[in-house]
Amino acid sequence: MNDPFANLLPQTMHFAHLQGTQIVFLFGLIMFFGAVGGRLFQKLHIPQVVGYIVIGIIIGSSGFRVLEPETIVSLNPVSTIALSLIGILVGAELKIDVIKKYGKQFISILLFEAIVPFFIVGIAVTLVTYLITHDLTRAVSLGLILGAICSATAPAATTDVLVEYRTKGPLTTTTYGIVAMDDAVALILYATASTIVAPLLGGTVSSFSAQFIAILRDIFGSIILGSLFGLLLSFVIRNLMNEEGRILSFGLGALFLCTGICNMLNLDHILAAMSIGFFLVNFAPVKTRATFSLISKFTPPIYVLFFVLVGAKLNIWIITPFLGLLAIIYVTGRTLGKAIGSWFGAKITNAPKTVQKYLKFCLLSQAGVAIGLSIAAGNDFADSIGPQILLIITATTFIVQLVGPICVKYGVTKAGEVGLNVTEDDIKKNSCVKDVRWGNEYVCTECSPAIVNETETLESIIDSFSKQHNLNYVVRGENGKLTGLISLEHLKEVLQIGDFAYTMLAMDIMDKPTISCTKEMTLPDAYKMFDQYDIDVIPIVSADNQPLGVLERFAVDHYLHTRILELNSKVKSLG
Repeated sequence: MNDPFANLLPQTMHFAHLQGTQIVFLFGLIMFFGAVGGRLFQKLHIPQVVGYIVIGIIIGSSGFRVLEPETIVSLNPVSTIALSLIGILVGAELKIDVIKKYGKQFISILLFEAIVPFFIVGIAVTLVTYLITHDLTRAVSLGLILGAICSATAPAATTDVLVEYRTKGPLTTTTYGIVAMDDAVALILYATASTIVAPLLGGTVSSFSAQFIAILRDIFGSIILGSLFGLLLSFVIRNLMNEEGRILSFGLGALFLCTGICNMLNLDHILAAMSIGFFLVNFAPVKTRATFSLISKFTPPIYVLFFVLVGAKLNIWIITPFLGLLAIIYVTGRTLGKAIGSWFGAKITNAPKTVQKYLKFCLLSQAGVAIGLSIAAGNDFADSIGPQILLIITATTFIVQLVGPICVKYGVTKAGEVGLNVTEDDIKKNSCVKDVRWGNEYVCTECSPAIVNETETLESIIDSFSKQHNLNYVVRGENGKLTGLISLEHLKEVLQIGDFAYTMLAMDIMDKPTISCTKEMTLPDAYKMFDQYDIDVIPIVSADNQPLGVLERFAVDHYLHTRILELNSKVKSLG
């Protein structure tokens, strides 16, 4: 008997294989060109996230449509994963001691930066819409819904800039706190606005009490679920895990499992991920903190995918002149409201001056929650203002996603917080031998006190040792080239021969150097030489082998530690 599906099965398998091949190709296309775009924009001193989004616009709905809308929708899990990763890293910044220190400021700023734009955008949109349409009901409805949506701030693009520029200080801390919490305020404002608008437009939106209960369920359910996964992750890492690979695998597995359960229960997966990060950084043993550094190393390619897809979703060709005008009013009113609200909230709580002046630049990005609320409005008011709200939020997201990261960079730069969130390893990776200094003196210079001529007497050398921090000296010959190396230990051995030692010259007591380095050598390479040759000192020479100084391991360690202390002192001085 012939099987009617015999011919269909190979075709189906071929189709599945083709689809898989296409997805792999698209991932490669997005990541490669996204990374290129990010690097190009970095060269222009523009945050890399803008480059990712621009590449997405070029290959997406507004450009050449390499990514069709249905393809973009099928890649939505990438956005979910990226937002969960962002959530756990944002949660890791919310330390209890920081909340105790800034809690009053957080609440004040949070309320005003969300509520002031609600009123400004709501009133402005209502007035302009009424003047054009002479429909008061429609005008009020648009004003209320857009006012509620505008209060949300997207954490993704903002935190990407903070991470890229290694920022640290009161402005950075406040920004993390606000973007982590203001989505809850936006949800409450939307529930209030939609409850008022529904009867005006004849809709069937649930009562405010029902919506409010649903919001509370969403918020607290997400927090509880995230905390439980944080507890589980803490227990497993503390008792069962030692290898970094296993910690990363289990950490990501727990995070994605939590995200999947949130999606099944209609909970907020970003808030749940933040709760995992908050629990681990505040209540788990110190050993679990390594999870964050491992996850942060995993995130860059996911971020590229996410932001390119954000750009690809934006379609700037579907806006009408009337909606374009409302979009401009929305962006202007939202920007003004965020600026006034954040300044006033910071002012009345005596927040640091940098927070008062520059926080407004860090709260402009808009994406996930705003788009989600616009979709909700599109469903709730599908026969009236819903489609218009969707178009306005799409158009304005296009604008603020490009401008927002640039403004964040400007704000943290003016606040003096760029480059302060670094470790000794970070400084080491970005430093060369010529950067090392002891106090205000660089160890690499032609007039270094650690250079002696081969004809100098032992007495002169001993006198120099007593006045300098160096434990080793390089010897320069008559031809100006490096000829030897003298260590303090070697000097002690020479002095044991008695008074005769004082008649000796540098050439008599020096050792022949086996290796040397240039001033351009990176510190990681210098440390490799220290370890490879089991030494603590390396002569520094020029291209023609003239001595420029001596690189001592203890001096490099001292330099790195001093730099960290300088940066920490600068952070404290900011407030």
